[in-house]
Amino acid sequence: MDSQVLMALALSLVGGLSTSIGALFVVLNEAPNLKILGLLQGFAAGLMLSISFLDLAHNAINSIGFLKGNLWFFGGVIFFGIIANFIPEPTLAPSSDVRGKKKSGDEGGKDTLKKHRRQVLYSGIITAIGISLHNFPEGMAVFLGSMKGLRVGVNLALAIALHNIPEGVAVALPVYFATQSLSISKQLES
Repeated sequence: MDSQVLMALALSLVGGLSTSIGALFVVLNEAPNLKILGLLQGFAAGLMLSISFLDLAHNAINSIGFLKGNLWFFGGVIFFGIIANFIPEPTLAPSSDVRGKKKSGDEGGKDTLKKHRRQVLYSGIITAIGISLHNFPEGMAVFLGSMKGLRVGVNLALAIALHNIPEGVAVALPVYFATQSLSISKQLES
């Protein structure tokens, strides 16, 4: 294999694996409470949105024009909306069997917390799906940029790596909060 292709693949890998750095920040700390969870998710979302609107959308509009740039933007929003529609979202409304039984305050609180955690888990799964879909073209951009020139590839890989760190936080934080574990398989079965 050509050395330029290997370098392009390595740079794409670095950009993609930087998502793991954000996840590592989450798993090395204790699982946060709901308030901290909301603050950290809001911070990660704000950071990602600011990068998208202040940098990526601006570049897209400059490259392909205002109309096409906005059409592709809203096309992506609709596409993700369709995908998210296929994933059932749990509700926090009490089920009929919970209303029929009188629970002690402690058991009722545990049940509500379990439902909250399940809803947060599904939020993390939807976020993971969206970020996975969005990371694929990022990897292609780094690869193709690296094939054009090493400097372009390194700059793209660095920018995407920095952008992927809060994405790792945005995925790992709700999953880790919901499961209190590094594995989600047990939580999905219950």
